[in-house]
Amino acid sequence: MENSSGPFHFNLTMFGHIGYYRYPAFIFCFLLYSVIVSANVIIILVISRERSLHQPMYVLIACLSVNSLYGSAGFFPRFLRDLLHETHLIARPGCFSQIYVIYTYVSYEFTILSMMAYDRYVAVCKPLHYHSTMTSKMVSKLALFAWIYPAFSVGTCVYFSINLPLCGSKIPKVFCANWPVVKLSCVNTFINNLVGMIVSTTTAFIPLLFVLYTYLQILLICRKRSAEFKGKVFQSCLPHIVTFFNYSVTVFCDVTLSRYNLEELNPIIAVILSLEFVVIPPILNPLMYGLKLPEMKRVILRLLCQNRQK
Repeated sequence: MENSSGPFHFNLTMFGHIGYYRYPAFIFCFLLYSVIVSANVIIILVISRERSLHQPMYVLIACLSVNSLYGSAGFFPRFLRDLLHETHLIARPGCFSQIYVIYTYVSYEFTILSMMAYDRYVAVCKPLHYHSTMTSKMVSKLALFAWIYPAFSVGTCVYFSINLPLCGSKIPKVFCANWPVVKLSCVNTFINNLVGMIVSTTTAFIPLLFVLYTYLQILLICRKRSAEFKGKVFQSCLPHIVTFFNYSVTVFCDVTLSRYNLEELNPIIAVILSLEFVVIPPILNPLMYGLKLPEMKRVILRLLCQNRQK
């Protein structure tokens, strides 16, 4: 069944290489998804219920957990369903919807992490101006921008892909991605490549450079301060550094893989590498922020103790 712009269904071909591993993979991924949902919901509930955590840094951590739930919901339900089915066809509207959700999830993550870096920069480099700068109104504006701009920019990128006439239907991945769809086009894709480059630059590379700049400034400040000051800064910034580094590496792996023919790689390794950015950050983020930040850890332990007593 076809329409004027190409096939009505896409075939996710990488599922064919999973074979007998599909049932263990389903159980493992279902448990993993359950842990992701539970851990991030706990972070959101703890921050929303505890008044002492109604501060810019913790509000942004809650935004990070909301985004983890959003990205996981855009990937795991469909992925788990495909693991148990013999055919792995996804309708054109469903494919582009998944592309939009996953790519906005990636963009949201970068913009939120860049805002967290700015929060740490102001706290360390301009402590006297922190409360006048990072007001609730300012945080709301930053959070709103972090959601609106990626939604618009990724939407523009997906719009150009939707209107491409396609001459094929095979996507060599376990989820829909923009570049493999663009490569199926029957026409020149210069405009799509240009729009994709602009979107990638503004939603990923610019936030990356901004985070690196803020931490360079923090390092310059720490050079002149005491060991105790450096220890406090390190404890405060470590979860964000680990989260940002991990996320940048996983996204880089996916971008690099998208430029190669995945059919030529070991299929299991290709699947694992392509899933890193939708699996590792949503489970690592709540563990890092819940266990490494003393305030978060203290509140979580207190709530657990209260529940046990009840």
